Amino acid sequence: MVSISAEPTPATHLATEIATQPDDWARAATIAAEHRAILPQSGERVAVIGCGTSLFMSKAIAALRESAGQGVTDAWPASEVRSGREYDRYLVICRSGTTTEVVNAMRDIPAHIPRTVICSSPGTPVLELGDPIMIDEVDEQSVVQTRFATTVLAILRWHLGEDLAPVIEQARAVLAEDPAISLADVRSAEEISFVGMGFAAAIAEEAGLKLRESCQSWTESYLATEWRHGPISIAKPGRAVWAFGPLVPNFTADVAVTGAHFEHRDIDPMADLVRIHQLCVLRSADLGLDPDHPRNLNRSVVLDQ
Repeated sequence: MVSISAEPTPATHLATEIATQPDDWARAATIAAEHRAILPQSGERVAVIGCGTSLFMSKAIAALRESAGQGVTDAWPASEVRSGREYDRYLVICRSGTTTEVVNAMRDIPAHIPRTVICSSPGTPVLELGDPIMIDEVDEQSVVQTRFATTVLAILRWHLGEDLAPVIEQARAVLAEDPAISLADVRSAEEISFVGMGFAAAIAEEAGLKLRESCQSWTESYLATEWRHGPISIAKPGRAVWAFGPLVPNFTADVAVTGAHFEHRDIDPMADLVRIHQLCVLRSADLGLDPDHPRNLNRSVVLDQ
């Protein structure tokens, strides 16, 4: 169990970067419009690639694009791109612009296939390997990604024709709350299992990663329907299950019998992810950890070759 600190939450880059997200998502509409020609076109077969958080955003984009009827969309980790498939375009997500697996994957893409890269770091290798969308205004000093990743997702959601105005307002409402009150039931949970369906499943994966990175928490992530097929066995009092997006039938009752706390809000999963970001700040403070500099992590994974 996490012990709740009575001390004020220390100022961090992570907390500052979390707070800009609603404005970042609003600006994403203009970015999407300006780069419409190099973003995936309706009917194209597209591969979206990234590592870590960028991979989870890739999965979310793939799910949203296919559900919108825009065309076949695969999401691959940069280290395992299925190069034998016939894609019309690659979309690459890389905050640092230097991740070795991403650079190698881009070099391996056949020269005749268009590739677009979204990055927030000027002067980096990936920008020379594709058509760039530079969003350095959402670059981050914290190693833990928040606003870069969600802004990338916002750009693609605007591009797909979604109106994110309601989502932005939901995020503003989240940020206006006192997280010490709104997150009291999960702040000290021994374990949290995140679940979702569709693109919310990718958000669930990202939520688990954020807490592992920032405060070394025990978290797991599953499709909501798969949670019943084994993971339900770890649920018990003192632990929590957090669901993103619409619930599958009977899910609330299934959690209730375990005694675990059930956390769910009827808001967009991207707005609900902001609550996870707030939880990262709280739990890292409770544990005396620096969420801007997580253990064993750097801003970019650069490998010896």
